[in-house]
Parts: sequence; C-alpha cells; structure tokens
Amino acid sequence: MVGAVNDPDPTPPEGGLEVRSYFVRGRNALLTRADFGDLYVDYYLHQGQLGAQHEPAHDELLKQALAAMTLHAASRPWGEAAAWTIHFQQPLLNLFVASDNRLGTVIGQLFTEDVKEDGRQLFVADVVRERADTRRSAVEFVGTDVFRAVEEYYAQSEQRPTRFFHFGPEDFVFLSAQPQCDLTWLESLDDAAMLTLDATEELSLLETRRYRWECGCSQERMFAVLASVMRQDPEGLFGAEEKLRLSCPRCGARHTITREALEAYVAGR
Repeated sequence: MVGAVNDPDPTPPEGGLEVRSYFVRGRNALLTRADFGDLYVDYYLHQGQLGAQHEPAHDELLKQALAAMTLHAASRPWGEAAAWTIHFQQPLLNLFVASDNRLGTVIGQLFTEDVKEDGRQLFVADVVRERADTRRSAVEFVGTDVFRAVEEYYAQSEQRPTRFFHFGPEDFVFLSAQPQCDLTWLESLDDAAMLTLDATEELSLLETRRYRWECGCSQERMFAVLASVMRQDPEGLFGAEEKLRLSCPRCGARHTITREALEAYVAGR
C-alpha cells in the first residue's frame, strides 16, 4: 500500500499518539512520522499535577527529546525498550526520556539541580530487548540541538546515518538508513524536498503504532525498591520520621510512603 507522508490530517486516533512508518522504495530508508500535539498536552497536564513549570527553552529541549525517542522507538522491534540520558553543558541540564514498545509508552523528565559541570556533553543510551542483556552506548556531541545529538548517536553507535525534519511546531519526521540505503539521496534531503517526498518517492505504509504518556510508577513499585533497605536498616531509612516523600526519577511524580505501610509490605513478603 502506498502512503502519503504529507497527509494533512494530523489527528491521532483514540488510544494514544499514532506513529506511521513507511518504507521508501528504491532508497532503502525507513521513515517514521507523527504529530505530537496530544502527547505534549498529556505532558503539560502531568507537569500541572506536579505543580512544576520549566523554563521555556528547557521545556522545548525535553519536548524535542520526547519526539525523537518516540519516532526512534517506532522504528525499532516490538520487544524493545530504550532509555536516553542527554547531558548538556550549556544550558547545564540532563534530559531523560524512555520508551517501551511492549507497552506502547513514552515518558520523560529534565533535571537542572545537581547536574555535573564537566565540560562534556554526553548522550547515553540503554537498550533492553526481550531475552537479551541490556546494552549501553555513550557518545559525545556538540551543540544544543537534541535531534542532532540523536543523529550523532546513530552515526557513532549504530553506525548508520539518520535525519530529522520538522513539518510543523509539533510535527516531526525521522528517516533512518537501512541496508543498501541511497546515502547520497538521504544526505541531500532538505525541508523543501521533504514537503514533496510523497510525490517524488514511492512510500509504502508498513505499520502504525500508538504511544501514550505513561510511567507506570506506583506505591507498589516504590515498596519493592525500598523493601531490602527496610529489612536491613529501617531506622536508617526512616530515622525519626513516619513518612518518606519520594520523587520518581522517570517522570517526577511524588509518592508518600508511610513506615506502617512499608512494614506491612515487607511482612507480607
């Protein structure tokens, strides 16, 4: 089936953000595309629940990282989960984004406190595949463009070129080279060429996937993390307090754990 990457209707279906994947025939490239308006709404709703508000420039970097991760995930096998930590020096912050193709979820957070100022900008990628060990890659990059950082990761770690393009403020396209890709063509593409790609190239719609903003953190998971410490050193964990207030490192959601509840959890195990 031949698809149109320049479909003017960006409305995602019920059940989450829709990402469409196309194979560019004759060029041997994979194209993934989505409009991230609805996902960004969920992100802002989450920030509102936390009572948090990032600086606009920082916020834009995280939104770009969420888009890049989602399009990357849609180009990867179904049984794969990934997490990226992107360490910037200017501005000094860390971005964290993660996806899970098995669940169709994506999540992210940014950190501006206790960020190491070491003069290096580092892109760290962790990949988890079913029935396989976790694989970690780390590459250095320059500049403040998230999409260029991802392209550098692909060039160094995956050893194949990729390109990101904007169709609009929240509409992004990701092209990744496949075996025997026409690299000259891929590297020559610009914004004008992308706008007419469905007219100049043969695009076959391979599949659609749906992703939603979801972390999956819960008190039950916090109990599981704290259980071993509670068994060994409950006083060191709680001190004189009866409650612990924890922030999820993946999404920033706040959880309150009472000593009584954690004791009951440990006793039940």
